[in-house]
Amino acid sequence: MKQLRIGMIGYKFMGKAHSNAYRSLPMFFPKALKPEMAVLCGRNAADLQEAAARLGWSDTVTDWRELVGRDDIDLIDINAPSDAHKEIALAAAKAGKHIFCEKPLALTLADSREMLEAAEKAGVMHMVGFNYRFSPAVRLAKRLVESGRLGQIYHFRAWFLQDWILDPEFPLVWRLQKEIAGSGSHGDLGAHLIDLAHFLVGDIQEVIGMSETFIKERPLAAEMTGLSAKASAGAPKGPVTVDDATLFLARFANGAIGSFEATRFAAGHRSTNSFEINGSLGSVKFDFERMNELEVYLTSDEEDVQGFRRVLATDPAHDYAEAWWPPGHTIGFEHTFIHEFLELASAAAEGRQPMPNFHDGVKCQAVLEAVERSVQERRWVELSEM
Repeated sequence: MKQLRIGMIGYKFMGKAHSNAYRSLPMFFPKALKPEMAVLCGRNAADLQEAAARLGWSDTVTDWRELVGRDDIDLIDINAPSDAHKEIALAAAKAGKHIFCEKPLALTLADSREMLEAAEKAGVMHMVGFNYRFSPAVRLAKRLVESGRLGQIYHFRAWFLQDWILDPEFPLVWRLQKEIAGSGSHGDLGAHLIDLAHFLVGDIQEVIGMSETFIKERPLAAEMTGLSAKASAGAPKGPVTVDDATLFLARFANGAIGSFEATRFAAGHRSTNSFEINGSLGSVKFDFERMNELEVYLTSDEEDVQGFRRVLATDPAHDYAEAWWPPGHTIGFEHTFIHEFLELASAAAEGRQPMPNFHDGVKCQAVLEAVERSVQERRWVELSEM
């Protein structure tokens, strides 16, 4: 491809992150295929015009169907709520548009498989938004696993802890409604942990889980933006229909075992997205709140200096670091999206599928639903059942 003309649906939390990435990519990765921020789509015309001017989009439409049908668009970027993903993606594939879709890919495994099938049949490029893969420290962890420097992998444990709905009077936003979001902390936060497990360790073979919804009703939201919302005084309440917290155990196909915890009720944790990997020759620990660091322990160190060392993943030896700042000058959350869209642009230029793509989205959705089945049936569930 010689150009990548983007039509994006959604302009709030993820839309802002995506827009920043599209704008920043050519500055820091000048050899990459330059994305053209062509058309922004949203339902509220006044808010849409303001967002387009602020974020840097050339044109706007209020109907995503019109956007998908335009001849001057190469790729549809979907960061609308989860219940809209399938319909938009199917229409985009039918129109021959490449697709970027935020996670989780769909509300159900069946829907995600239908999206994959449609994209593959249409021969279009497809990518799913697992941005945490693109942190340099996470890439270093993968390199240590793949190179064998950690030896045989025994354990993967991961936890994604937040506290933004701890207040029982926090409004009933769309992320707390199953018909829109699909699931709560499990699909929103746990999906990232599952993808990191697949990326770093390998396929999951079986799972057993538990979940809980601590606050059953919340005030109806009068307005919402990203992860914030307001409710009118004395607003009526509606039911919370998703999980507040989900925990599960897993066995990997390669013999490793894992534990996963996702919650929005961990007081003091704003966004603690962490994992630890233990192998026969060493271990690594990562926490996204300190995303530039990877803690590394190697059994080959001399006994008198053994222990976890802090590796600052900002040197030229680390992925993407050469595009940014001098060693020790750190990067942030927004940079993971820039790296993500670098992969998208590189795949478009090279005529290949980007990674992660809808195959990875389907694989993640299968684990999400296997855990849900396990919670319902109170038993181990094999992924082969899905």
